[in-house]
Amino acid sequence: MSFPEDYLGDDYDTYYDENEAKAKIKTCKEYIENGQVLAFLDFIEDSIQLCLEYDLIEDGLYIIDAVLSVAPYNSEAWQYKGIFLNNSFLFDEAYKCFQKSLSLNPNDVETYINISIAEDNLGLFDDAVDSLKKALLIEPGNEEIIFNLGVLYEKKEKFNEAIGYFNKTVQMDKNYAEAWYELGYCYESMDQLNSASYSYDMYLEIEPDSFTGWYNKGIVHLRQEQFEKAINAFELSIALKDDFSSSWFNCGFAYAKTGRTQDAMNSYKKAYELDPYDETVLFNLGQLYEELDSYPQAIKCYTEALKLDAEYYEAFLARGYCYDVVGKYQLALKDFNSAIALTSNPEDAWFAKADLEYSLGQMNDSIESFKKAVEINPDNFHSRLKLAETLFEAGRWLEALNAYDECIKLKPKHANSFYGKAKIHFLISQTNEAIECLRSAFELDPNIRNEFTRDYPEVKSSKLFTKLIDDNKS
Repeated sequence: MSFPEDYLGDDYDTYYDENEAKAKIKTCKEYIENGQVLAFLDFIEDSIQLCLEYDLIEDGLYIIDAVLSVAPYNSEAWQYKGIFLNNSFLFDEAYKCFQKSLSLNPNDVETYINISIAEDNLGLFDDAVDSLKKALLIEPGNEEIIFNLGVLYEKKEKFNEAIGYFNKTVQMDKNYAEAWYELGYCYESMDQLNSASYSYDMYLEIEPDSFTGWYNKGIVHLRQEQFEKAINAFELSIALKDDFSSSWFNCGFAYAKTGRTQDAMNSYKKAYELDPYDETVLFNLGQLYEELDSYPQAIKCYTEALKLDAEYYEAFLARGYCYDVVGKYQLALKDFNSAIALTSNPEDAWFAKADLEYSLGQMNDSIESFKKAVEINPDNFHSRLKLAETLFEAGRWLEALNAYDECIKLKPKHANSFYGKAKIHFLISQTNEAIECLRSAFELDPNIRNEFTRDYPEVKSSKLFTKLIDDNKS
């Protein structure tokens, strides 16, 4: 068969579009079937390159096996077979091919680089590092080897080591874009956000049309709470790829943080349109409606999110709050109970449930729920204070007294805890203790004396209490 003339690109390398490449590969296979491998070996080797370029793995393996059938000691052919197998995720077979290649040519740097990929995917981290270091002994100035060492350590989340290799790479080649990109990721993972931002800036100088580069830069700005800069970065990412839902989502978040509610709403809706299976988009949209006091719309969003993820703790909790606000208390309780069942740390859900039970007059249930919240986080002062106040209202005074003591341990200068104790001591006829607690409360917050005289109007007839109040007047 005749084959079309080669098209020469601006760099004077032979260039084929995909259809031309497939036509050449078809011709190559015909040569193989006709037993003409040796006669057309150069043509066949070119076809192997096209298979690699267009990821035509099955064709590539067929052709390379034909080459090996007539040239079994060709180290380059074994390397190519390993690459095709690597690309097929058959790493064990690929590893054997690279070993065969190295046995024939032990100083081939490319084979060491490729065997390290197979070793990495087989979980042989140390072997992968050793292979790259052997390659580096052969070519100490090869920045690709140093970059790949950085990638290995990055995958293991050994970010300090990875940063060292990536920095060495960009010192050797300032325009090594991928190294700047990975540096940005490593610095971001270590919360070194200024360095991450600089690295992404350097990457974008080389690759200004990278939508992922602008996206990552936007994420760094979000973490720095530089929301306007984040918006600019996400908008550029969207301009370069307008169907990238993550940029729309995070741009919506940044808009919300800057008070641009309608823009945020539009961005979230666009993100949902592009990825209707992302429950976090629906959750954030619900949060936005909740901030606008549009509780029915918020409930719809949380409900849709829960259809996608039936174990979405935050969505149950948020929907429960909304049900509470619109007066659907039983549905709220049901959601809070669902949230509690979903996580090992349902502190917020227990507190929300306790607060609702208190509002419904279910004092004992509320107390038990507050106790659960306190058990999960004994250092949460707000939960302890609510527990103490609820115990007091339920007439469980001795328990309330202990609860106020725990509050004072957490906040020794909390005036209202001393005042709560004072009221309990009055009720159980421990007048001296009550006076000491009142004195502490008045010293910490003189305004409490006004509350005291409202709560106990009969104080005006008591010289002792009047003197106590007068002594603490500012």
